[in-house]
Amino acid sequence: MIKDSKDHLKHANETYFQHFIKALKIGLTMLIGGIQAILHAIIPGILTKSASDKIKKLHDYVANRS
Repeated sequence: MIKDSKDHLKHANETYFQHFIKALKIGLTMLIGGIQAILHAIIPGILTKSASDKIKKLHDYVANRS
């Protein structure tokens, strides 16, 4: 597992801390977007674009990572 982690960090060209911050940002964005989507499912009149906007921004963030 340690070797796989080191290989992954090398492939991502990130230190452990850099990867931790980026992965945490992605995970928290997904959680928040998921909660927004659930709330929208319950009350369709609220948060009509919030989750989809998060998905688009997250896609751009992940696609443009260097």
